[in-house]
Amino acid sequence: MLKKSSLNIGQNPVLFQALGAQLRAQRKALKVNATVTAEAAGISRVTLHRIEKGEPSVAMGAWANVAAALGMRLSLELLQQQAPQNNNPSKGWWPVRIALADYPQLKASAWQVQGTDYLTPSEAHDIYERNARHLDMAAMTVDEQALRQALQAAFGKKAGHV
Repeated sequence: MLKKSSLNIGQNPVLFQALGAQLRAQRKALKVNATVTAEAAGISRVTLHRIEKGEPSVAMGAWANVAAALGMRLSLELLQQQAPQNNNPSKGWWPVRIALADYPQLKASAWQVQGTDYLTPSEAHDIYERNARHLDMAAMTVDEQALRQALQAAFGKKAGHV
């Protein structure tokens, strides 16, 4: 019997938005219009638009069909088996849970977060933005700089932050 997961990927739309953006970029790079792509994937143009926007409510099969129609494939990886060096934010991907131990400046800035070793991307972004003036950019690793930049690109700067 399978145990129900407490992870609800739909609560983290950034992952879907990033995937949708990759699919749209591939379609544009191939110079294929939305109607032709949708027909090749066996879905409506509206569904293709929803996928490219990153709506998590679209069936996974539709996502896979679009990827296949664009000469791509979706793959799943077990987060527990990934080594931290595989979680390379500079390649447009970060883990669903960000380990504080992997990012020293984030860990130092997250002093108020107690009882957890992981943050969601949204929480990490908020901490980086709130504490931007305290970050030691010279001491920040390349991976951490890439993570921060990827989070800023995904979530944008907060109003009122410099």
